[in-house]
Amino acid sequence: MAREAAPKVQTIDPAAIEMIKRAEELGYSTVFSRAAKMPACPIGAEGACCQICNMGPCRLVPTKSNPDPVGVCGATRATVAARNMARHIAAGTAAHSDHGRDLIFTLQAVAEGASQGYELRDLAKLNTVAGYFGVKTDGKKPEQIAGEIAALAIGDMARQKGTLTYTKRAPKKRQEIWAQLGILPRGVDREVVDTLHRTHMGDDQDADHLMLGSLRTALADGWGGSMMATDLSDILFGTPSPLVTKVNLGVLKSDEVNIVIHGHEPTLSEMIVRVVNEPELIELAKSKGAKGVALCGVCCTANETLMRQGVPSAGNDLNQELAIITGAVEAMVVDVQCIMQSLSDLSTKFHTKLITTSPKVMISGATHMEFDEHHALDIARQIVRVAIENYPNRKQTEIPTHLSDLVPGFSHEYIRYMMGGVLRGSFRPLNDAVMTGRLRGVAGVVGCNNPRVTHDQAHFDIVKEFLKNDVLVVQTGCGALANAKYGLLVGEAAMEYAGPGLREVCEAIGIPPVLHMGSCVDNTRILTVLTEMASEGGLGDDISDIPGVGIAPEWMSEKALAIGAYFAASGVYVLFGVNSPVENSDEVTKIMSEGWEKIVGGKMEFVPDPMEIVRRSLAHIDAKRAALKLPAYDPAKFGKSGDWRMRELLKQPLEERVNALYGMPVAAE
Repeated sequence: MAREAAPKVQTIDPAAIEMIKRAEELGYSTVFSRAAKMPACPIGAEGACCQICNMGPCRLVPTKSNPDPVGVCGATRATVAARNMARHIAAGTAAHSDHGRDLIFTLQAVAEGASQGYELRDLAKLNTVAGYFGVKTDGKKPEQIAGEIAALAIGDMARQKGTLTYTKRAPKKRQEIWAQLGILPRGVDREVVDTLHRTHMGDDQDADHLMLGSLRTALADGWGGSMMATDLSDILFGTPSPLVTKVNLGVLKSDEVNIVIHGHEPTLSEMIVRVVNEPELIELAKSKGAKGVALCGVCCTANETLMRQGVPSAGNDLNQELAIITGAVEAMVVDVQCIMQSLSDLSTKFHTKLITTSPKVMISGATHMEFDEHHALDIARQIVRVAIENYPNRKQTEIPTHLSDLVPGFSHEYIRYMMGGVLRGSFRPLNDAVMTGRLRGVAGVVGCNNPRVTHDQAHFDIVKEFLKNDVLVVQTGCGALANAKYGLLVGEAAMEYAGPGLREVCEAIGIPPVLHMGSCVDNTRILTVLTEMASEGGLGDDISDIPGVGIAPEWMSEKALAIGAYFAASGVYVLFGVNSPVENSDEVTKIMSEGWEKIVGGKMEFVPDPMEIVRRSLAHIDAKRAALKLPAYDPAKFGKSGDWRMRELLKQPLEERVNALYGMPVAAE
């Protein structure tokens, strides 16, 4: 079924609405206007187009005269859809795992004393990761430990035989399932190459076998490259813990030099954070007429610096052009992934310098200042200087005033700590809350933005419904930034949106009802939380037993498909919004849903309607509760304790309050 070119309502973000109107007045295109003019190809969108060889492209669209078409080579719709999906997953795995590879090289440079500006900030995490790799720490300097970890991590990237080290972190039952199916990943690169080879013309032509191979490739991302990326980022830049910061275009400053960092890898952005307030650079900014230098981010680079240093975010992926349209951005500094080529032309219409920094990414018309960890601070200072020197070229600006508070930084280490303290850190209280029914279940709502649907709407609507139904939500990436804009990532949101049981949990621990767990590569933190919950006891002995779901409401990236596949392979029910890239093949659709559920306990489904996603999710959570013989969800049992109860009591006369609290009348004066 062909999708509309663009939704009638483009976004629910008031700051974005202002900038879209400004772009229209100025006659400049944005991702929103281009989506309206460019209908999605219905053939490619449904997985019915094969471009694997030059005998095509072949359009496998059923007609009355040819209800079950095949390609020139005889490839069926199932084979074509499965090959396309497998290649998407391989590309997503390559992108996220390459992120991990660059962090390994940075760690290696720190170990060798060959980096500039980096240090080992979390030695406890260093020792924990050393344990995963079997590196002995006694009597060794941190740099030596880091060097051994880096060497072994590089080995996992390139491993040809055997098994990725981090798969041993999964529940034992889960590892056994993977071993029985033959999908324990070997090396990250090995699995990506395997998928690309088997999807070449004339190779693997069994849809079930192709999709099973794609699960192994996805696992190399989730339990390999991405998980290593998260751990090494924590070692180098610090393990996140909660702090308060702000989000949306209102973070841009009218009287300061604005630098926007955009992309995914924290190696450069962390160095910019470090130098941006150096006295020499601040004096240079003042000499140009600015009061100082303001740093903010968009997309997942924003999440990386947001959750560690509190750097404010100008918004998620679809805000990137809108930040430039304010006219207030001196430099947008990008590295890899989710960067729109339109930024180059758009920046010339204002005074903004678009600066590319990765050796993998160059954009025609942009200024290229290649980053290298051996000269990290020097390059960061050069970039900040370019932005400052550009400030006098600023013309008319229009900065929206919309911005919201959020509390990011809920690493799995902090979640364990907040429920039990330093000496008794545990996931027991979380499991108990699910077992007693205070929490109906848990949900990870993650992923991208997509202009083919209303920007941020599905993220907000789905999470709001989960909170009302006592489902604790964790978020990463652009999804986390979406709901941060609308006030869901602060403690007060529990009083407005949470059901009675979830509200009690939030009050007791002192947390928001939606926990920000990092960038999109940090979805592996969610895997770790699920593993800890399975290991803690009371909710089964595998991830597939837990009453939980994973949702990607506005997916657009191949990385999202890789993430969904590794969660499904880990035992999670995963639902995607927008559309299905395999809609043209009933066979592949059933393989990813019914077939995968039978063999790995998880599944992937594509459901365009957000409320149907909620319905299926809650039904799944309730079914898992029933399978564990937990009490049926009953919100009426909770909600009369803690701060909520105190607020209710404060509305009553003093005598009634004391009697309600202590069961005795007020003493006469």
